[in-house]
Amino acid sequence: MPHTSAHRTRALAITATAALAALAAQTAPGLAAPAPARQTAAAPHALAGTGHSQYSGTVALGTYFNGRLYELHDPNRGGQKTYDARGGTSLGTLFTDTDDVWGTGSVTNRQTSAVDAHYGAATTWDFFKTTFNRRGVRNDGRGVASRVHAGSGSGNAWWSDSCGCISYSDSPDGRPYTSLDVAGHEIAHGVTSATAGLLYSGESGGLNEATSDIFASAIEFFAANPTDVGDYLIGERVTGSALRSLDRPSRDGRSPDYWYSGIGSLDPHYSSGPAVHFFYLLAEGSGAKVINGVTYDSPTHDGSKLLGIGRDAAVRIWYHALTTGMTSSTNYAKARTTTLAAAAALYGTSSPQYAAVGAAWTAVNVR
Repeated sequence: MPHTSAHRTRALAITATAALAALAAQTAPGLAAPAPARQTAAAPHALAGTGHSQYSGTVALGTYFNGRLYELHDPNRGGQKTYDARGGTSLGTLFTDTDDVWGTGSVTNRQTSAVDAHYGAATTWDFFKTTFNRRGVRNDGRGVASRVHAGSGSGNAWWSDSCGCISYSDSPDGRPYTSLDVAGHEIAHGVTSATAGLLYSGESGGLNEATSDIFASAIEFFAANPTDVGDYLIGERVTGSALRSLDRPSRDGRSPDYWYSGIGSLDPHYSSGPAVHFFYLLAEGSGAKVINGVTYDSPTHDGSKLLGIGRDAAVRIWYHALTTGMTSSTNYAKARTTTLAAAAALYGTSSPQYAAVGAAWTAVNVR
């Protein structure tokens, strides 16, 4: 997904066109104190609603009772809100309900897409808070706004820095890009913008996209949702087959498994291949294996056999590098340097984690 000054991103493949800078002033929700228990009294308070999603089953939702109606407004996660854009480019109308039970699991119900989006935003908030003590995209305690039914209905999702919001358009096939991994991917673009600021061109553009795929996968595993289990695939719940595979990026027919001179001329969705492959090898190692019922078989450029260090260590190393070492112009060679420095800072230069980082980069031909 492209990273520009307005930070527009598409549903893993197509650039969005809606200008959202005018929404910035509308996306600064405040915090409200949570109530100790759910009730129907007139006093406004935070709640836990029930949502029937399209992709993640029945989920708990952070909601708010305003004294008259329930809102898709999560005071406990930076005031995150979910809106019905009704096909337009404005923020839209905040979703409200009379009984705090949202959606039906069918896309024919307008609330269903909102359930997936609200759940995705909440899970992404929880992942970054729990794993890195990061409170929101900018680490300022402010949540994101989610807009469903936005734009032209072309099947799309994109992030905008200007409003701190993620937008989802409807899809002609009835499968909008509101799955958990897409939500995590798009919101992670905001984290990248707020930290390293990786430019969306050349090799840094590929690293930008890779960062979103890495966090998207980590968020799925973190969620431990039995309906949408954690995996190293991107967008598979939406399309039926993965848009990208971290263990072997070349499965899409466009992404290289290994770095080569000139890779920066590719679209960032494809030049991301060696970086996501590095992450998979670092976390899980090479060769054939089954994880959560999904079969993987990850090769190496040099024929080496690698053992993984686990997802938790791998994602901590990537995040540390992103937030302390990478800059707007970081390329693959610099990514190797910054992740090695991150591993050294977190685990020491004599650690197996440090050695594994070097070996995984060599395995994707970044030396």
